[in-house]
Amino acid sequence: MTLNRRRFLILGTAAAAGTSPAFAAPSPLGAFGVESSQFGLTPGSSEDQSRAFQRAIDETARNRTPLAIAPGSYRVGNLRLPGNAQLVGVRGATKLILSDSASLLSTVGAEHVTLSGLVLDGQRRRLPERRGLLHVDNARRIRIADCEILGAGGTAIACTAIDGEIVDTLIADSADVAIHSFDARALTIARNTITGAGNNGIQVWRGKSGDDGTIVVDNRIEAIENRAGGSGQYGNAVNVFRAANVIVRGNRIRNCAFTAVRGNAASNLQVEGNSIGDVREVAVYAEFGFEGALVANNTIDGAAIGVSITNFNEGGRLASVTGNIIRNLLSKRPAGTDPGDGAGIGIAVEADTTVTGNVIENAPTAGMILGWGHHLRDVAATGNVVRKADIGIGVSVSTGAGTALIAHNMIADVKRGAIVGMDRKRIVTGDLMRSGAERYANLTVSGNRVR
Repeated sequence: MTLNRRRFLILGTAAAAGTSPAFAAPSPLGAFGVESSQFGLTPGSSEDQSRAFQRAIDETARNRTPLAIAPGSYRVGNLRLPGNAQLVGVRGATKLILSDSASLLSTVGAEHVTLSGLVLDGQRRRLPERRGLLHVDNARRIRIADCEILGAGGTAIACTAIDGEIVDTLIADSADVAIHSFDARALTIARNTITGAGNNGIQVWRGKSGDDGTIVVDNRIEAIENRAGGSGQYGNAVNVFRAANVIVRGNRIRNCAFTAVRGNAASNLQVEGNSIGDVREVAVYAEFGFEGALVANNTIDGAAIGVSITNFNEGGRLASVTGNIIRNLLSKRPAGTDPGDGAGIGIAVEADTTVTGNVIENAPTAGMILGWGHHLRDVAATGNVVRKADIGIGVSVSTGAGTALIAHNMIADVKRGAIVGMDRKRIVTGDLMRSGAERYANLTVSGNRVR
């Protein structure tokens, strides 16, 4: 063996063992970092250990080393996380319990903060307005992973102007919102489980309409209530407000008081491949002043309305509704939800929208509604299947209504007509598949099949 080859093996073996090739000094680190016991932290103590905990955080952050927190419970509060703070616990076993303070953990203006393997227990203590049990403000490269956040007496995670990721975390029993993001900068919210939130599951909001780019992907969200009331601001699994270019993809959403995914003034919103069930208002909503919405390849089983692209009167326009399976819609909205424009509708759209390749079944009111009064412009409904509905497709023929193309759809088992003209809620024509479509210059009806 050559000398260089022998030297390489010695260096490689030493590196694997975590030692220097010159000497094997004992490491100051535990398995994951500096051990919390070195700072006098005692798991299971009934005393408030905030002061010792803060010293441990500050010292390890200053040295850019993780703080490895032993299993057990620690009563703490108002802990501040400086830049480079890394708190690492044992999943499901390292618990920080909120003592009487504004937040359990917070950071402002920091970079490279990591929380991993921690249980944060809010004890349902009421939090101040606009504070989170975990509060992150104007921070960069944040990572929250493999944590549990329980019993927040307000918002569990409140973030303002951050980038980074919230991943693989359980958030349960939040009094208000599970995750609230405001003015994010390229935030990823992925593979989390959210169960039981008083108002919304995930909020992606901005102070002014603009680019946001948050990605909400592969989360499980269920049991979302509407304790604050209102007409749709709350009770949603994912609520996107004024935030453009947000992607909501591959989530499993069920049991929501209002909506699974609600975009309000959220341009270029993408809602793709989500599994949605048991929502008691509109399953997927794009409303008010937005331009651009893609709603594609979702399954919706149980909702008052499947998909609504609405508020052309407020500038809401430009959408593609494609490849969704929508079924088992409610005949009326439950008490306590917004009565809106009814229920039992598969897809409702208004302006500059294509509705293509969707399958709708068991729609007590209508498979599709195209336009609302004179709020109809350039809508195409093609290649859809509608089965078991009161009416197949209703299209506005009100004075001032714009153009609609209804072509090559399959419509089966409808009661009052395959394609009918409407003036808002009222059916004002017979079945246009049989006769009368030529009287409406704004309509092109062709190639549809009725069984």
